[in-house]
Amino acid sequence: MNTAARHRTRAWRWRCAARPFGIACIASWGMFLPAQAGFLDSLTEDDTFEEKPEWKENEVELPPYPKDEDLARFYVSATARNRFFVDLAHLSVGSDGVVRYTLVIVSPAGVRNVTREGMRCQTAERRIYASGRLDGVWSKTRGERWFPVREATANRHHAALYSEFFCPGGVLNYYVEDIRKALEKEGKSFPDT
Repeated sequence: MNTAARHRTRAWRWRCAARPFGIACIASWGMFLPAQAGFLDSLTEDDTFEEKPEWKENEVELPPYPKDEDLARFYVSATARNRFFVDLAHLSVGSDGVVRYTLVIVSPAGVRNVTREGMRCQTAERRIYASGRLDGVWSKTRGERWFPVREATANRHHAALYSEFFCPGGVLNYYVEDIRKALEKEGKSFPDT
């Protein structure tokens, strides 16, 4: 018996003994061990537990380049100098559990950074599929690496999308319309969008 099992056994005995009917508790504890051993003995080599299939990402198609009228601004932090937007027209949740979206970041000088990205709520990871060029054409990124969603101070845009829109409480929001409505509502709260 390993150390952890010994401590659990001692804790169980102590809890049982502290109760007024401690003898019945200890007796039930004594009956549990043989039953568990019998169950383990009844398993054969053919008995296997179902394993979850390995996760596989869906094929990704790049959407049309975002239009200004489809962008919804969202709040990142009080210290963020850039403005952050999501293209509402091309927001989707795949059967693979990935939220796919187009992110537009505008610097105070007006420089735009446009990326097509995906976010997995199950693993709190994100990846970039393509970057937007000045001529309005996508340039696919190399590799298929996923990066963790990190909580930062100023540019916490991925963390904001993860925790407030796509994966509240760490759980995927499968309803694209709910995500759209929340982003739309958030976008209307900015006077200078």
